[in-house]
Amino acid sequence: MPSKHTAISNASSLTLTPGQVDLAMLRRIQAGGVQLSLDPSVRDGMLRAGAAVRHIVENDQVVYGINTGFGKLASTRIGNDHLAELQRNLVLSHSVGTGEPLAAPVVRMVLATKAVSLARGHSGVRPALADALLALFNAGVMPRIPAKGSVGASGDLAPLAHLACVLIGEGEATLADGTVVSGAQAMKSIGLAPFVLGPKEGLALLNGTQVSTALALFGLFGAEDVFASSLMSGALSLEAIQGSIKPFDARIHAARGQLGQIAVADAVRTLLEGSEIVPSHADCGRVQDPYSVRCIPQVMGACLDNLAHAARVLVIEANAASDNPLVFCDTGEVISGGNFHAEPVAFAADIIALAISEVGAIAERRIALLLDTGLSGLPPFLVRDGGLNSGFMIAQVTAAALASENKSLAHPASVDSLPTSANQEDHVSMATFAGRRLGDMVNNTAVVVGIEAMAAAQGIELKRKLKSSPLVEAEFAAIRQKVAFLETDRYLAPDIEAMRQWALKAELPAALLDILPSHS
Repeated sequence: MPSKHTAISNASSLTLTPGQVDLAMLRRIQAGGVQLSLDPSVRDGMLRAGAAVRHIVENDQVVYGINTGFGKLASTRIGNDHLAELQRNLVLSHSVGTGEPLAAPVVRMVLATKAVSLARGHSGVRPALADALLALFNAGVMPRIPAKGSVGASGDLAPLAHLACVLIGEGEATLADGTVVSGAQAMKSIGLAPFVLGPKEGLALLNGTQVSTALALFGLFGAEDVFASSLMSGALSLEAIQGSIKPFDARIHAARGQLGQIAVADAVRTLLEGSEIVPSHADCGRVQDPYSVRCIPQVMGACLDNLAHAARVLVIEANAASDNPLVFCDTGEVISGGNFHAEPVAFAADIIALAISEVGAIAERRIALLLDTGLSGLPPFLVRDGGLNSGFMIAQVTAAALASENKSLAHPASVDSLPTSANQEDHVSMATFAGRRLGDMVNNTAVVVGIEAMAAAQGIELKRKLKSSPLVEAEFAAIRQKVAFLETDRYLAPDIEAMRQWALKAELPAALLDILPSHS
C-alpha cells in the first residue's frame, strides 16, 4: 500500500510521487482547489526512459509502439521520417468517443493519475508532457472527454485520445469559467504551444487505465459518503422504532471476527451513546427486530469490507504504469505486455456496485418498516391524520424504484467481453462502463438513504418524549434545517432532493468517517 506520508507542501498544494499517492490525496484531487506538482526526483527516470526510446530509433531497431503500426498492424514498419505523423495519427484516429463529457471531478483524477503513470519512468515520454497535464489541472482547464467508447483493454483508448488531443492542439476543453474552447486555445491559456509528439508518446498517452480508474474512484468516494450517511439514518430508524441495541453488543461481532462488521457495530454503539431512548424500552418485551435493523453490522460490515478491498485495488492502479510497451532502463529493454488490461479495475468497480446496491436495499427495507404500523408502532405512513394524508407512502415507492434499478445496474460488467481489433484484442474488461455506472448508483442510493433519514426523523418526532444521543440529536437538528416535520401532505420532491444532498454531503461524526477507506 502507498505511504500516507507523501510530501504535502501546504494546505492548497500536493506533491505527487508515483507509488505514494493515497486515497485521501485522490479525494482532494477530485474535489479540486489544489495545485499539483510532480516530485522532482522522478525526472531522472523519465529522462533515462526517453533516452532509451531515442536510442532505439537512432539505431534503427524495430520495436512495437515506437516505429511500428498498432494492434493488428504491429508488424508494419514505419520509417523514422514518419514517426511524428504516426503518433499524431494514432491520437486522431482513436478520438472516437461519444456521449456527454465526463464530469470535472473525474477528469481531474484522469489528469493527475495519467501524469503519475508517465512519471513512473517506464513510458519513455518527455517530462514536459506530464507537466502539461498538471498545468491543465492547475488552471482548471478540463479536456472534454466523451463518457462512452472504451472497453477497458488496450487501455481507455478513446477517452484518453480525447485527452491527448488537447495536448496536440486538437479536440476541445472547458476553461475554469465554463467556456468551451479548442484544444489549441486551451494550450494557449496555460502558456504552451501544442506538442509535436515524439516516438511512443502518443501511444503512452492513449494506453492506460486512468479513465476507468478515475470513474471507479469517483464511485468509491460517493459510495463511502452514502455508506456513512446510511449508518446515521439506520441509527435514526433504530431510535424511531425503539429498536434493541443488544444486537450491536461487541461480543457478538468479536465471536464472528469479520472486521467490517466489528467496525460498524462499534460505530453504531458510539452514535447511540448517551441516548435516553435506548434504556427507556429495555424491558418492552420485544424479542427481536427485523433484519434490516438487527443485522446492520452484518450487512453494512460486509459492504465496508468490500469497499476497503476495492479501495486497495484502485489506489494501486492509480499509481501504476499501465501503458504498453514499457521501458526498463536498467537493461535498456522495451517489453510489450498487457498492463493496459483493466480487469482489476473492472472487478473493483463491480464490487463497489454490489456494496452500493446493498446499502440502498437495506435502507429501503427500513423505510418500509417505519411506515408499517404493525412493526414500527408508529402511525401508518408516518402521518397523524392518515387517510386524508398519505404521508410517506409514495416516498417509499420512489425508494423501492431506485433500489430495484440499482439491482439491475449491479450486474457485473467484468463478465462481459467483445473482441476488437480483428481479434487481436480478443478479451476486454469493460471496466470503463463498470466504473461509469457507479455514479448513477450512488445517486440512487443517496435518495433512498435521504428518504430513510427524513422518515426516521419524522418517526422520532411523532413519539417525541425523550432525547436520543448527542450525536444523533445533532444530526436530527441538521435534518430539520433541511426539511420540516410533515404535519399534512405537501410537495415532497424538494425535500427529497435536499435529503439526497444530505446523504452525499452530511457533516458526520468521526465515529462514521474514521472507518471509511479514504479517511482511515
